[in-house]
Amino acid sequence: MFDPRLLRAFVTIADTGSFTSAADRLHMTQSTISQQLGRLEQSVGQGLIDRAARPVRPTPAGERLLGPARRILSLQRDAAAMLSDPVGTSVLRIGLPEDIATVPVMSAFARFSTSHREIRLDVTTGLSRDIARRYRAGDFDIAIVKEAAAQPDHRASFAEPMAWFQAADGLNDWPDPIPLVAFPPGALYRDAMFERIEGLGRRWYIAFTGSSLDSVATAVTTGMGLSLLPVAAMAGRAVRPYHGLGTAPAMEVSLYAWESSGPIAELGTMMTAVLAARNAMAPWGGQAAAAT
Repeated sequence: MFDPRLLRAFVTIADTGSFTSAADRLHMTQSTISQQLGRLEQSVGQGLIDRAARPVRPTPAGERLLGPARRILSLQRDAAAMLSDPVGTSVLRIGLPEDIATVPVMSAFARFSTSHREIRLDVTTGLSRDIARRYRAGDFDIAIVKEAAAQPDHRASFAEPMAWFQAADGLNDWPDPIPLVAFPPGALYRDAMFERIEGLGRRWYIAFTGSSLDSVATAVTTGMGLSLLPVAAMAGRAVRPYHGLGTAPAMEVSLYAWESSGPIAELGTMMTAVLAARNAMAPWGGQAAAAT
C-alpha cells in the first residue's frame, strides 16, 4: 500500500522541479522530503525522480506512477472532505481550451461552487492536445478538448465548424508562399493547416506564432496572414473567410470525465448543457450537435 505522505512528496517534487521548492510548499526540510522520496523509491524498487536533471523531472517509471499517484491523493482528499466537510478542501480539476472558457461556462462553474462549497475548482486553460494528455495522465477530473474525432470514452461531443480566415480587407488570392498565423508547435489547428496546404501542393511560411486565441486573432485581423480557426471564435472580429484553400472539416468539441456519478458527473452534466446551448446558438444552428 502506498503511503500518501510519500506520494505527496513525489508529486510535489515532480510539479515544482525542485526538492527545495517542494520542501517549501509542503512546509518541511529538504532532507525530510528527500528521505520520503527515497522511501517511496525503495518501496517500488525503482528510481522515480531524475536528480541529475535541471530542473529535476520524473524518470520513465516516475511518469507512469504520476497519474495514479495524483488519483490516490485526490481520493484521499475527497475522503477527508467527506469526513470533516471543510469548505474548499476537496479539489476538482478542470482543463479546457481558452476559447471554451466563456462567460456561460464560467457562470456554470460559479453556480457549481455556490452549491458545493466544500469543493474548490481548479481550472486550467491550454492547448487541446496538452489538456488531453494531462487528462489521461490523471491531472484533470474533467476535460474539454478539441480533436479530429471524439474518443470512445467521451461523455459528450459537438461538431464545431472550422474555416480559413483573413483580415476583412485581405487579398482575394494569396500567392505562394502563403503567410500563416499559427499556434505553437503541437497545436491541433497548426498541424491541420500544414496538412491542407501541403496536400494542395502549395508552399507556406509562419508569419506569426501566438500562444493565445486573442493574439492569433489579432494577427489575422491586422493582415499578417491566414489561419484556420473555429467559426464561433471569430464572430464579431474584423475578419472574413478565405475560400482559396477549400472548406475545412469540422473539429469535435469533446467532454471527458473520470466519474459517472457524484460531483464530477454533476459538473460534467452542467458543462454539457452549456456546450449544447453554445452549439445551438452558433451560426450553423446546432444541426451538427451530438451528445452521449
